[in-house]
Amino acid sequence: MASKSVSATAGSRQSSASSTGSIDPFSVAQVYYGPETDFTTHKMSNLIRTRTLSTVQTRSTNNTPDFLKSVPRRRASQDAQSLTPRKFLVDVNLTLQALLESEDTDGNMQITIEDLGPKVLQLGTANSNGFNKFDIRGTYMLSNLLQELTLAKEYGRKSIILDEQRLNENPVSRLSRLIRTQFWDSLTRRIDASLLEVIAVDPKNRSKDQSPRIYVPPTEKEQYEYYVMESSKRPHLNLQVEYLPATVTAEWVKSVNEKAGLLALAMDHVVDEFTGQSTLRGKPFVVPGGRFNELYGWDSYMIALGLLVDGRVDLAKGILENFIFEINNYGKILNANRSYYLSRSQPPFLTDLALKVYEKTIFEPGALELLKESFKAAIVEYKQVWMSSPRLDKESGLSCYHPDGIGIPPETEASHFEHLLMPYAEKHKLSLEDFQRQYNDGIVKEPALDEYFVHDRAVRESGHDTTYRLEKRCANLATIDLNSLLYKYEVDIAHTIRTMFGDQLVLHDGSVETSASWDRRARRRKNLIDHYLWDEEKGMYFDYDIVQKKKSDYESATTFWAMWAGCASPKQAARLVSDALPKFEEFGGLVSGTERSRGVIGLDRPNRQWDYPYGWAPQQILAWVGLIRYGYEEDAERLVYRWLYMITKAFVDYNGIVVEKYDVTRPVDPHRVDAEYGNQGADFKGVAKEGFGWVNASYTFGLTLITSHARRALGACTPPGLFYASQYSYV
Repeated sequence: MASKSVSATAGSRQSSASSTGSIDPFSVAQVYYGPETDFTTHKMSNLIRTRTLSTVQTRSTNNTPDFLKSVPRRRASQDAQSLTPRKFLVDVNLTLQALLESEDTDGNMQITIEDLGPKVLQLGTANSNGFNKFDIRGTYMLSNLLQELTLAKEYGRKSIILDEQRLNENPVSRLSRLIRTQFWDSLTRRIDASLLEVIAVDPKNRSKDQSPRIYVPPTEKEQYEYYVMESSKRPHLNLQVEYLPATVTAEWVKSVNEKAGLLALAMDHVVDEFTGQSTLRGKPFVVPGGRFNELYGWDSYMIALGLLVDGRVDLAKGILENFIFEINNYGKILNANRSYYLSRSQPPFLTDLALKVYEKTIFEPGALELLKESFKAAIVEYKQVWMSSPRLDKESGLSCYHPDGIGIPPETEASHFEHLLMPYAEKHKLSLEDFQRQYNDGIVKEPALDEYFVHDRAVRESGHDTTYRLEKRCANLATIDLNSLLYKYEVDIAHTIRTMFGDQLVLHDGSVETSASWDRRARRRKNLIDHYLWDEEKGMYFDYDIVQKKKSDYESATTFWAMWAGCASPKQAARLVSDALPKFEEFGGLVSGTERSRGVIGLDRPNRQWDYPYGWAPQQILAWVGLIRYGYEEDAERLVYRWLYMITKAFVDYNGIVVEKYDVTRPVDPHRVDAEYGNQGADFKGVAKEGFGWVNASYTFGLTLITSHARRALGACTPPGLFYASQYSYV
């Protein structure tokens, strides 16, 4: 699976090296810095051109660095005006030390535009055995040098021959290449013996019991026995393996907060290549990154869009198969596969993911059967999760985010609820820790807190945690985002049953679904969305409060999800483009909500990460696709360019950084986020190896939506205003 893809990539590049006598300058790091490129072993002596025997000198080499003594010398004059790209002879440790001392003036192991060094470092060329020097200039090339030296050191290299092409590579090409060949692999997980020590780690677990733990569905006896066996082979892990109860309740989920664990996912039967015996292997998936080390719901859909563009169909298919497993065993696509998420789902995208995977695997054996199982699972999820209490509002007929749960969500950072809980702790004359324990155990009763956490859990289920749009009322809101997604489910299910399954789909319980019933559901939901969520005067959609019986007035970029789902009429789409789009378009793309809707912020009302001025990859992606769907290609391309420019410029200026979210109003340092969770993906030393899942995907996917001319402008870091002023007189 994932490992096969890595091996295939490495193998092809290795083959290129052996057939041509030189290494591809854009090889993956494990090949480029692998043993076959170590010239000190004399395996790659052809990388350095030698002089003729008649000119060999025998002078003393006392002043020559050790790593150069075995390298044949050649005439410096032959190095003068080389028409081929330069190669540098580099002592890894000495150069890394000199680079950091000279250029990393703030000492954070990154080279950025904020460092005050001279922005120049000399490297010796390989063709002159290091004698002739060449200046490496500017933040971008120097930071790329830092990244390459960091990787070389991690691979145990003391000296390398480094291609100049790895330092001055077009930034769009470099970031695309890193996403395709490095980031996806770094974020790939499977819950099996190969990655147990990686996937069992949970940075969010704050309980006293830090033992890694796997919970297995009661019907999966084979998985249980597999994990018990693998645990016995790794006593140092202290891995605990437990069955879930047949019925999972909110009370049970709360009871294991102090024994948080991973939830098992789908596995394949395979033959062990070393023992020849049958065993299990986890189906692969891709994690978001940072502190999020598990399979997430809507993150995974966005990630899959990028995977499919990059040819990683195996990983997108693995995500789909794991979603089906979750619905069949946990009753829903989970927020993520940890025990504390068992009661909570996330925005549903299963039908669209299934159709996209099918398009890429249509000629593979079992493709149609996987599509059928996907839609069976989607129907179960639709009926049991989104169209059942407490998520269904029977009066309006619309659905809300409203998971079960008891107490304080345990996965949040330790200080997250301090401002909220401290007054209650003082009221009961308890320490903060004691109050949290007694409140969670029901010893202390606080109805106001109960109500708060109902909505807080709903916010987390929405994926928009947190925002003033949803705070203290999310479970009471029939949101435009959720109901647009459910409309898309209804349309997809109707169309697929009609065109792929002979207008009849038999579910596992024996019931039969036809397209007509789903067509009716879709028409009804569109009418309800138009009635409750569309505002004709303002030309956009708003959430509907089922308790107050009125629309919310918070202006959210989720208004464009109706275009993605196809439930807006052409007239409504035109109003969204003319009236709503200008409210959200900022320097770096779409902002999550308007500044007016967010309101005034300060010490007592801090900023929230899903409010102004922050922009997120899923909001961009869904708006792009929605605009294109209704024929607004120029608007879509402009928004794509803004978002990709912002990512590219931060990547160039800040040592290859790719983060979870961005401040789309900041032209210079958009990765700086002053909100409750900070930013994921920014904490690295020397080289970023993961990026962030859905931002990686948005970059890869977005590049497919712009012209080659726009891509060249991106590579030159041409600001959006300047680019579009020259193209369309648009600033």
